Amino acid sequence: MGKLSVIPFGPQHPVLPEPIHLDLVLEDETVVKAIPSIGYIHRGLEKLVQKKNYKEYVYIAERICGICSFGHGMGYCETIENIMDIEVPDRAKYLRTIWSELSRLHSHLLWLGLQADAFGFESLFMQAWRMREKILDMFEKSTGGRIIFSVNTIGGVLKDMPGDMLSEFKDILTDMEAEIKKMTDTFLNDYSVNTRLRGVGVLKKLDAIKLGANGPMMRASGVKMDARKLGYEAYGNVDFDIIISEECDSYARTEVRIKEIFQSISIIKQLIDKIPEASGVLFNPPKGNPKGECFVRIEQPRGEAIYYTRANGTQFLDRMRVRTPTFANLPALVETLKGAQLADVPILVLTIDPCISCTER
Repeated sequence: MGKLSVIPFGPQHPVLPEPIHLDLVLEDETVVKAIPSIGYIHRGLEKLVQKKNYKEYVYIAERICGICSFGHGMGYCETIENIMDIEVPDRAKYLRTIWSELSRLHSHLLWLGLQADAFGFESLFMQAWRMREKILDMFEKSTGGRIIFSVNTIGGVLKDMPGDMLSEFKDILTDMEAEIKKMTDTFLNDYSVNTRLRGVGVLKKLDAIKLGANGPMMRASGVKMDARKLGYEAYGNVDFDIIISEECDSYARTEVRIKEIFQSISIIKQLIDKIPEASGVLFNPPKGNPKGECFVRIEQPRGEAIYYTRANGTQFLDRMRVRTPTFANLPALVETLKGAQLADVPILVLTIDPCISCTER
């Protein structure tokens, strides 16, 4: 047995985009154990329910994370809408779902670029982020924002997308599909990329279930679970399959996200074709104050997020709680790091697509 040593990894590191901290127990260059430390950027956002009323808190919720901002705002709104029995207009449900899938495209393309950067493919990194810019341009045109959108409101949405804009977006996505196909062929078929991903960071199906992994991390281990199949918003009106892989390694987690990019494009096109005609009503405003509690699940780009709200009949909530996908995936990350080489640690951390802002709030 070689000499054991403990080295700190993060929260700042040249390859890591997120301030995650791990204490790595090493035997020579092999990781024996990984101990995560969380709380480095705690911001106390959940505490703000005591200072911001339930309508204002929509804008706090979407600032939990920049990349997942739309979903956080939507998930919070759904809890209040369920408590107050507010019916969201059908067109607003479709618009929310379109923006949700654009968020998935934005997040997955950003992640692909960071993954390419981690194993030294800088041109591939630039190409992925060039594709991501087109998604951000669509967000900017439809919402006015590129990261924080502020279009969700309790009872629906604040902005519409006219028919010509939706047709334009559909054409842009069709053109992007061919470009993304060329780019992702490198991730899936290049020998150098494959040697860094295949067989690295294996998370077996039973371990993924036992450790509570979710999102692409879980589906890459062969677990067929996707909260979008619950049919919330307009997901019940589109056709899509849950994408899984049986390979259970870093390559599988890359493959699942790449296939989800093309799936999201398909879902958005279906939504554009089926969206109800504009009636001028995009939201039904709440009346009075909420009283009760609600638990909502949605599929964020990184995995399933859970939102819990407890209201007491006043304008200020008792509690607003979020369980984010990165928090759920940390135990699975620790499992994949056991037996890994030190040089592979940055890539394995990235394969869970970490969001520490979401996790620590």
